[in-house]
Parts: sequence; C-alpha cells; structure tokens
Amino acid sequence: MTITPLMPVYPRSPVRPVRGEGAYLIGEQGERYLDFASGIAVNLLGHSHPHLTKAIQDQAAKLVHVSNMYGSPQGEHLAQRICDNSFADTVFFTNSGAEAVECAIKTARRYHFANGAPERKKLITFASAFHGRTMATISAAGSEKMTSGFEPVLPGFETVEFDNLDAAAAAVDAQTAGFLVEPIQGEGGIRPSSPEFLQGLRKLADEHGLMLVLDEVQCGYGRTGAFFAHEHYGIEPDILASAKGIGGGFPLGACLATEKAAAGMVVGTHGSTCGGGPLAMAAGEAVLDVILEDGFFDHVKAMGDRLRQALEQMIPNHDHLFEGVQGMGLMLGIKMKVDSKPLVPFLRERGLLTVAAANNVLRVLPPLNIEESHITEFVERLSSAAREFEVPAS
Repeated sequence: MTITPLMPVYPRSPVRPVRGEGAYLIGEQGERYLDFASGIAVNLLGHSHPHLTKAIQDQAAKLVHVSNMYGSPQGEHLAQRICDNSFADTVFFTNSGAEAVECAIKTARRYHFANGAPERKKLITFASAFHGRTMATISAAGSEKMTSGFEPVLPGFETVEFDNLDAAAAAVDAQTAGFLVEPIQGEGGIRPSSPEFLQGLRKLADEHGLMLVLDEVQCGYGRTGAFFAHEHYGIEPDILASAKGIGGGFPLGACLATEKAAAGMVVGTHGSTCGGGPLAMAAGEAVLDVILEDGFFDHVKAMGDRLRQALEQMIPNHDHLFEGVQGMGLMLGIKMKVDSKPLVPFLRERGLLTVAAANNVLRVLPPLNIEESHITEFVERLSSAAREFEVPAS
C-alpha cells in the first residue's frame, strides 16, 4: 500500500504546527513561524486567543452537540447578534464556507420558486472566483482546474468576466435568479470589485427582481476593516455567505438573508446535522465579543494602512520581484512580476507564512489583532528573503 492515511489531495509543506501563540505558529521541533496566512483568513484572532479558548473550553464541559430537532438557545442568540449588526433578518449556520455558499444558492433559487417563477434558477457568476469544493460550488466558479475529472458540472450557472458590469447585464435573461459574487476575490488574486461594478449589480438585481448573493467567506467578518466588505461599497445584499473568521478557527459558517430573500426557506427545505451546534455557537459568540468591541475595526483599518505603506516602501528595493499592493484592510495581496508560488516555500523556510493566489499574487492575511511590531518583523523578513530569492528559470 502506497497511499497515505490522509488522502493525498493537499501538497502538504514541511511545516508541521503543534502549537500557536498569537501571531506565531510553533512546529514539532520548536521552530517558530510568523503567521501572516492565518489558516487562509480563518484565525482572525491569532492562535490560542484567551477569550475564544475559554469559551470553547467552558461550552465543551456543558454541551457539545444536540440535534437540530430541538430548540437552540445558543444558535438563536448568536443569530440575533449577527442580524443586529448586519443587513440580515435570519441566519442558517453551517460547518464551512462551501456549505454556506450552497445554502445561499438554494436560498436564491427557492425565493423565485416560492414567488411563482420556478424557471428562474440561473445564477450569474464571475471568472476567477472561488466558492468552495463541493459540486455546486465548483460548478459555480466554472474553473476547469477545479472541475476537471468531476464532470458533468451542475447546470444553472453562467460565468462572465469579473468586474465587467456590461457582461453581467448582458447575461440576464428570463431564467436568471441572481448574481453570485465575491466583493473581493481571494483565491482569484485579492481583486476588489470596483464600486461601479458592485453598485451596478445591486441596481440590476433591483430592476430585474433578482437576488444579489455575496460570497464573503474570505473578505467578511472584519478582514477589510468593516464587519462585511460590502459596507465599503454602500450597498446591501439579499443573501450572504460567511465562514472562515466567523469561528476564529473553529469550523463554522453562516448563510445570512433578508426576510424577503428567505421566503422560500421553510421547514424541510434545508438542514445540517452538526451545523449550529452549541460548541460552534460558543466560538462564534466569543469572536463577536472581540470584533464588536469599540475600536476593533478601526484597529484593522490602521494596521492595514500601516502594512500597505510598509510594503509599498519596500517594493522599490525589489522591483525585479514586486509590482504593487492591492486589497483592503488586512486582506492584502502583493502583485509579483514572476510566479508567486515558489516564493511561498522560500518564505516558510525563513519563518514566514503566506499564501499564493492567482495572477502572481502573494496573499498577506495576518490575524486582525496584530500590532505594529508584527508588521515591522514581517516586512523586514520579507525584504531579507527577497534579497536572497532567485527567480526559478522558466
């Protein structure tokens, strides 16, 4: 037998963390890494945050799981807090981002079904998107890289160019249910929507009676310096998928919707065995306790500005490698002049954790509670590594 016990679907790196302290991960041999990947935007409070850790420990001692056949005081309370601080009127809790997007897709289609237009099933999606790894979410993204070997893809999606409002408008027809879009593409290269694009989608949705569905799995929950990224654009969605940072590292996702958008989501239309369990709700409450504190989002904005400035000052010293910085808040990408993927393991060997993205972008996704000392350390280490890095021969 040659297959590994863990199914070999990840190209796992030599980094083998066993412990975390704030913005740092510690490996099996005690090696320390400055973690500016945050589990791909998941560990928004860093590692071993005392309030989050205690909330999980306390809840584990009380109640870990019950069926969703029973009432959920824990889920009701967290859902109400999220609704009180967002556009939403109702929330469905999931275990992951892909599940949250699946629920969002179903909610959008079911809205039209409940309103006497069952033919309106098609969601207009956008090139270079990433919505998850389930059959529906890879079909929605339309990337051959993700769908290869898993065909046939599911129908009901039409992919057009990202940030192209004319293309989105041209795709609307009698079968269209709505738009599914990331306000800021993550895997696609930290590409923010233009205000004209996102505001235009909202206008198109209103004009045609469509659902605007936002995937804020990576860009939401404070990462851009607002609770949700769409707040920067002055619009509200009908449906939104959230995950990653929502549990601070504990598996948790959520599908948020307005009362109007959720009109078709009645008893029996959706479910999850473990979604919204007491332990996940405790983690979600603890994360909200921290990020809703006065000044937290201001801190994210300030650290985002400081990090961007430091990177922009560094780039001219390595202009053979780096081109510029893009993104919002602490969801930043360094656009490179060469393939970004080889630089990621090179940085790991020097104690820096980052993530590659499409279009030769190096993702920089630190915990949201970092301090200036972490930014200084990151940029100094990155600059030092850039001096040593040799671009692989093509």
